[in-house]
Amino acid sequence: MFKRIKGATLKGIEAIPIDIEVDATRGIPSLNIIGLAQGAAKESKDRAIHCLANSGIKLPPKKITISLAPADIKKSGSGFDLPIAIGLANVSLNVDFDTDQFIFAAELSLDGKLKPINGVFPIGVLAKSKGMKLVVSKGNAKEAVLSKATVFAFDHFLEVLSFLKGERKEDPEELLDDTFYKEKTNGKLDFADVKGQCKVKRAVMIAAAGFHNLLMVGPPGVGKSMIAKRIPTILPDMTDEEILETTKIYSICGLLNQDRPIILERPFRAPHSGSSDASLIGGGVNAMPGEITLAHNGVLFLDEFPEFKRNVIESLRQPLEDGVITVSRASAKVTYPARFLLVAAANPCPCGYYGSKKRECTCTVAQIKKYRSKISGPILDRIDIQVNIPEVDYDKLSDDRVDLDSKTMKEIVQRTMDIQRLRFKDDGISYNSQMNEQHLKKYCRLDDEAHAVLKLTVDRFGFSARSYSKVLKIARTIADIDESDNVLPKHIKEAISYRALDWDV
Repeated sequence: MFKRIKGATLKGIEAIPIDIEVDATRGIPSLNIIGLAQGAAKESKDRAIHCLANSGIKLPPKKITISLAPADIKKSGSGFDLPIAIGLANVSLNVDFDTDQFIFAAELSLDGKLKPINGVFPIGVLAKSKGMKLVVSKGNAKEAVLSKATVFAFDHFLEVLSFLKGERKEDPEELLDDTFYKEKTNGKLDFADVKGQCKVKRAVMIAAAGFHNLLMVGPPGVGKSMIAKRIPTILPDMTDEEILETTKIYSICGLLNQDRPIILERPFRAPHSGSSDASLIGGGVNAMPGEITLAHNGVLFLDEFPEFKRNVIESLRQPLEDGVITVSRASAKVTYPARFLLVAAANPCPCGYYGSKKRECTCTVAQIKKYRSKISGPILDRIDIQVNIPEVDYDKLSDDRVDLDSKTMKEIVQRTMDIQRLRFKDDGISYNSQMNEQHLKKYCRLDDEAHAVLKLTVDRFGFSARSYSKVLKIARTIADIDESDNVLPKHIKEAISYRALDWDV
């Protein structure tokens, strides 16, 4: 007897439909699974066998083959447990369950209970696009319905069989009230708390408005981490497309809160300086996403930037340029989105007090050069805005007046991004930082005075071609903040001030 059941596997952040074909024929009793099943997927048949036995269903003494098609795609994950068990129940009970309109995705315990799996949200998106219904465990119900697919959720395998036989009536899971998912959770952080750093706030606002990467250099305690943690508060609310994409990422990583399984706020990821390259860019046996993908559409904060291993820092080159990262492992080669705002923070020297007016630096020149050399020229070149953060005196710290708060900064950033999206509506990009050479020629035309200023600076500081482009992109963002159609000399001058980092000893 032959039966075909629909399941799904994940490739990157997308779900791919998989046919689970079960066939029972005459021969020596056996049970085999074929079709490049790996890891938890390969073990699915064992969990399904015990689930059936503990549910009172006995397998027939036949040669049973389970095929996962297409056969050339590697399959992983425990979500194949349920469709395999249904296929085995079909040949065991000799009952043709009506499964053609369903995709099944759930793990099984040995006693038949349905358990939640990672990646249900993209599987639901797949079901919705195919016009099919989705069957999951109760633990995945809230996440699954966010995909807008028709979802049926159950606690036990026998409940699923009764439903497929028509013996059990079940209503589709309903999406909770929209206000439940749109409720904001992060409203405590505010740039009003940052005292005496007006120039730095200005640089941060420009970085957020054009999605320019940012490096902050300053002694310990001047507020680098404090500033970085508040950057998400001035970024615009995520679009529906960004919410969908970010939620997919967190779903496949199993990082969604099952009581509120949706990502509405821009991510803020701050990995430790001891992180490996695999944890940062992604990897592992199944080529899972890393921190840069978890920061997609949000902020990646690398505190103590020079303390990261050299190979970890260098691994940022591709995502900083392309907005994606390709993770290659023996079991898979996957491309993940990685369009994030990089915010890095560094001390000026190992002890942290080089150039400080309050404490004396104890580092030698050789130690300082070695410390700073950990950030290579190519990486530094890819960071658009580079600012020194000065120490703040007592008068400014004790001043209760607020110069710029998050609400005001967010309004400016939102207005500036609206200008960019309107400008680039036919160019396939959204931010000034994404402009290529053709865009620069079209949108960053300079008058003679601006050209002269830029030429003098390039010659004096030895800017690379990439640095030259970065200055133009930053100047375009500053002009947009000023709501100026043209890039003026004053915009070029300010942009240059964010590229001429005092990094020499």
